[in-house]
Amino acid sequence: MPHQLTQLLNQYKDQFADPVPFDRSKDQVLLLDFTATNLQLTAEILLDTAKFSQYVSSELAVHQAKYGWGGYMEHRTVYSRSKVFDPVDGSEPRRLHLGIDIWGEVGTPVYSFMDGTIESVADNNRFGDYGATIIVAHQLEERSFYALYGHLSAADLTRFKKGDKINKGDLLAHFGPPAENGHWPPHLHLQLMLDLQGWVGDYPGVCELSKREQYAANCPDPVYLLPWKK
Repeated sequence: MPHQLTQLLNQYKDQFADPVPFDRSKDQVLLLDFTATNLQLTAEILLDTAKFSQYVSSELAVHQAKYGWGGYMEHRTVYSRSKVFDPVDGSEPRRLHLGIDIWGEVGTPVYSFMDGTIESVADNNRFGDYGATIIVAHQLEERSFYALYGHLSAADLTRFKKGDKINKGDLLAHFGPPAENGHWPPHLHLQLMLDLQGWVGDYPGVCELSKREQYAANCPDPVYLLPWKK
């Protein structure tokens, strides 16, 4: 059964601003697969950020797509590239993706899909982490929730501070280059959380497969925020 917030987002989807520029009359998107079934993603590519970025760019170019997208609750092999996702106690690595990624060009603008308040601005700058990260608090009807925007440009961290108001359609940030976004191909990680559960400036974007239900209950699918899903 869809999450209650996801159902609510579906009801209001036509009223949200697009989080990224998208021309419905001409722009194409490509669903990208980062699971073990994608045999093109070799260890050589994953361990080299430039080659990984070139892979994503080439896929978009071949399919004449403005954006690649996907990943909600996707069990991904790509996280083997970073120790950030290794198990703390040697048991189970984190591989299950909790948000949606939108892959595109460096500098792509990111807009607030609705009115909100800046909850935090942080630089999670470990290799494989979010890099520049902004979390925004929102309320829809009686439901409070948070939106995390990861892999942003470092310059965007100077635009806001905790408590600042942001309006629907306002410029929030931009896709950051690898050196500023945690060393990933340029993209936006967009994730929703009902509760930050004590996290400040951060929240896990990837969890252990065994904790799927636990995290899914707190991190609903953001799919109805995407322009091509309206």
